[in-house]
Amino acid sequence: MKYTAPFWLPSGHLQTIYPAIAISKPAVRFRRERWDTPDGDFIDIDFVDGQPGQPLVVLFHGLEGSSDSHYARALMADVQARGWSGAVPHFRGCSGEANRAPRFYHSGDAAEIDWIVRRLHARRQAAGSSGKFYAAGVSLGGNALLRWLGESQHQAEFVDAACAVSAPLDLAQGGVSLSSGFNMIYTRMFLQTLKPKCVAKLQQFPGLFDLDALHAARDLYAFDNVVTAPLHGYRNTDDYWNRASAKHVLSDITVPTLVLNAKNDPFLPGRHLPQRASSRVVLDYPEHGGHVGFAVGGPPGRINWLPSKLIHFLEQHG
Repeated sequence: MKYTAPFWLPSGHLQTIYPAIAISKPAVRFRRERWDTPDGDFIDIDFVDGQPGQPLVVLFHGLEGSSDSHYARALMADVQARGWSGAVPHFRGCSGEANRAPRFYHSGDAAEIDWIVRRLHARRQAAGSSGKFYAAGVSLGGNALLRWLGESQHQAEFVDAACAVSAPLDLAQGGVSLSSGFNMIYTRMFLQTLKPKCVAKLQQFPGLFDLDALHAARDLYAFDNVVTAPLHGYRNTDDYWNRASAKHVLSDITVPTLVLNAKNDPFLPGRHLPQRASSRVVLDYPEHGGHVGFAVGGPPGRINWLPSKLIHFLEQHG
């Protein structure tokens, strides 16, 4: 399935922004569960309940995303229409309610991915389900999923197949890209929701980080230096961006995995996309598509190409 961008969306920015804000999202019937985490926190997971014996697709969302993100609704609507089951776990603080612990989530959160997928799989086994178990991740969630797959290697093989979409495989180069010019629009969008969450977190845990430095942060480098890196065990932004980047573990993945990144993705320009991976990994780098865009058809466009692409890969390789 080759992707061809509509003529009326001629740039990576339009291919990124328009599908996210202007194309209507399909309706999905979700059922929410709250799981208590081992560290005294909680996560909320939105489920699509399918037919017994059918596959389950777990989807990890992107930075400040949720089950309501356009890509999540599109994929889960397709899952629902097939009678499959789906699960969209929300990273800490992304389900509409502040989390309890002095942490959030990050691009290298392989331990969180591990806990979620193992619990989902164990529950499927306990219920006697014979359906395939698939995993997908988008943007930050895609990077975290790839980190888990690479770090776990054969221990991850209870997952039948996986997909990562628009993952920031090289976080340092992605950070550089998002810190200048028109791309600052994406940075400002993220900081608009991240900063209030952090202010609220400081009220929970006074002194957790420097409030003045938080307010002064104008890009993700500065934000990650103040909040993300120290809260999650990294020395600083450079340490975090290096150690959390999925590019380092692509050669270690043993689960059949699709890595789908458009070369005109403003979050990670094509020249920085890794060219080497294990034989189990398919590197698919179309010329167009933007960041989690991949709209098709005439105006107003559709966002059903991406779910079809992912499900086709999962069925073929799982």
